[in-house]
Amino acid sequence: MTLTVAVQMDPIQSIRIAGDTTFALLLEAQARGHRLLHYTPDRLSMQGNAVTARVEALTVQDVEGAHANLGAPERIDLSSVDVVLMRQDPPFDMAYITATHMLERIHPRTLVVNNPAEVRNAPEKLFVLDFPELMPPTLITRDKAEIEAFRAEHGAIVMKPLHGHGGAAVFRVLPEDANFGSMFDLFSVTFREQWVVQRFLPRITEGDKRIILVDGEPMGAINRVPALNDIRSNMVRGGAAAASDLTERERAICATIGPELKRRGLILVGIDVIDGNLTEINVTSPTGIRAIKRLGGPDLAVSVWDAIEGRVGTVLSA
Repeated sequence: MTLTVAVQMDPIQSIRIAGDTTFALLLEAQARGHRLLHYTPDRLSMQGNAVTARVEALTVQDVEGAHANLGAPERIDLSSVDVVLMRQDPPFDMAYITATHMLERIHPRTLVVNNPAEVRNAPEKLFVLDFPELMPPTLITRDKAEIEAFRAEHGAIVMKPLHGHGGAAVFRVLPEDANFGSMFDLFSVTFREQWVVQRFLPRITEGDKRIILVDGEPMGAINRVPALNDIRSNMVRGGAAAASDLTERERAICATIGPELKRRGLILVGIDVIDGNLTEINVTSPTGIRAIKRLGGPDLAVSVWDAIEGRVGTVLSA
């Protein structure tokens, strides 16, 4: 099966390929003989029911700085391709949401990964609330009295923006913290939506595990350990990745959420687990595939493309 694959992403020239999951997916697609097209979200257009994009033919090689070759731009109807990979990085803002509405017009006849309607309906720090039994105590609010009552009940807390990403603006607030008032004011003027408030998990110092699920099945994991004097384990914030197997509790978490991920058409998902507590379900542009392989785990790009090809085959035979 030879497919035409359009990837909607940030400019490919600017990515760091060593840790980039999108690049891993492109390498595997090319190795399978699929034709690759590249475009950025600002090139997406819609007129009537036609969704188009100004794309460039793309070839890739695993050489930093010389990793992508692009052809001349051409405008195409995206319904003419087999697969669209929606892989631009957050923020999950109105531009992101608008793109999901546009791509929804061509899915599933053109398979969009992940399902754009379900990406829109599953904000990463809200979707996880469908599984409260798996989570630490969590409050979604911007009401100061509610946060103070939550602190009084749970002690140290973490505050973070509801649609934040990459560990930006994640703060620990102690039970008695003179900075809380200023932090509340800062959040109030910076973020218009509610915020996430969670009970602080002290064992974050031992790591925040990223587990990759493909079509609802756990396929690999890494443990991301925060840098000294930081609670953020994101590798872009200085976290260090180590190979990791799944605990019995983590397998139970995956078994609970996996069927719902598969039902929603969320083929590639990364969940975050701290000390046996599910904290996020990442569906927009989850990462971790290259780190897992680098640390001796499986090449999950193979599993992702097996799942995508299976879905496309089902649509074509319908």
